[in-house]
Amino acid sequence: MPATETHRTITAVYRLESPRLIAGLVRIVRDVGLAEELAQDALVAALEQWPESGVPDNPGAWLMSTAKNRAINVLRRGKMMDRKHELFAHELDARQESAARDVEAMVDDDVGDDLLRLVFTACHPVLSIEARVALTLRLLGGLTTDEIARAFLVSEPTIAQRIVRAKRTLAEERVPFEVPRRADLAERLSSVLGVIYLVFNEGYAATAGDDLMRPRLCEDALRLGRVLAGLTPEEPEVHGLVALMEIHASRAPARTGPSGAPILLLEQNRARWDQLLIHRGLAALERAEALGGARGPYALQAAITACHARARTADATDWPRIASLYAELAEVMPSPVVELNRAMAVSMAEGPAAGLAIVDAIASEPSLERYHLLPSARADLLSKLGRFDEAAAEFERAASLTRNARERTLLLERAAECARGPDSDG
Repeated sequence: MPATETHRTITAVYRLESPRLIAGLVRIVRDVGLAEELAQDALVAALEQWPESGVPDNPGAWLMSTAKNRAINVLRRGKMMDRKHELFAHELDARQESAARDVEAMVDDDVGDDLLRLVFTACHPVLSIEARVALTLRLLGGLTTDEIARAFLVSEPTIAQRIVRAKRTLAEERVPFEVPRRADLAERLSSVLGVIYLVFNEGYAATAGDDLMRPRLCEDALRLGRVLAGLTPEEPEVHGLVALMEIHASRAPARTGPSGAPILLLEQNRARWDQLLIHRGLAALERAEALGGARGPYALQAAITACHARARTADATDWPRIASLYAELAEVMPSPVVELNRAMAVSMAEGPAAGLAIVDAIASEPSLERYHLLPSARADLLSKLGRFDEAAAEFERAASLTRNARERTLLLERAAECARGPDSDG
């Protein structure tokens, strides 16, 4: 195998294996930063040796064995004492003669447990939400600093600083590498799910830039959600989130035209929706509901997306059901954004005037002041009511607020259509 091809294989293997590798190492060394260094040392060793020796039959096991040996050497040199990990150092002193054997046993423990601990560590509330996202994508998504920076349209040094500070904060705060106790689990799990969904949303509807979507972020979030569902099979909201992401992701092929221009939901070619993802999403939703989680925020949102997925045509959409689900969601998770979405569902079920009344009732919400979907929704309803001049002004206002070039173009096109009036041939 040519060296360049071997290097590509090594990079692909490392991206897949690094979460498990780092998780196992954090369990040994109790330091996220050191664990990542050891994992990267193993990667360097692979880049040096595999072009000559060939890719091993089990590359993941090779990387773990190499990193594990380096971890043992670090412990033997007393690096853990230097890093002030007192608890583990005490255990090591108490059983110094069998230190290597103990480390071997720790590494061989259930990898699933280690991954789950790493998820909760990377998403710990002691970190800012930006730091949680960056660290999660780095440690669990396998993304490089440059890839994270490009995905969120910020500079590489900014992301690098977030990651470094996050690792330092985890060390300074002595955040334990553990799954939270039952009393704290719900709150911490909510933080984890929020990070994963934030990553997915940025991929599904990019905040800024020239593209409507960033598919790689959707894929990473979906993979993390599926892993988490496997690690916490009895948590209904995890399955609810996976269902929501699977069904949303199923629409990706139909959301843009050949030029990359957005296609609105009701105008999409549903034959292009990914039926495998829909079936997976519906199965995850059934699992969430069977576990008693039908009224969880993610499960309710998944149930809404399921209404669209089950409708073979836009006209067959069960809008009264969707409006009812949004009303439930508003009770469970009160939010002006949820209310805005409910307004649009009500407009489809009862008419645009009913929807506009709800929109106007929340128009003065401070949190929606710079939210471009508010004037966009209002414009859509005004146009359906024949108030085209007002609609054009609202579409233009929405265009001025969005930072996504594709959305801005679409909004300006709709503003122009309204300005031309009802007799325009489009």
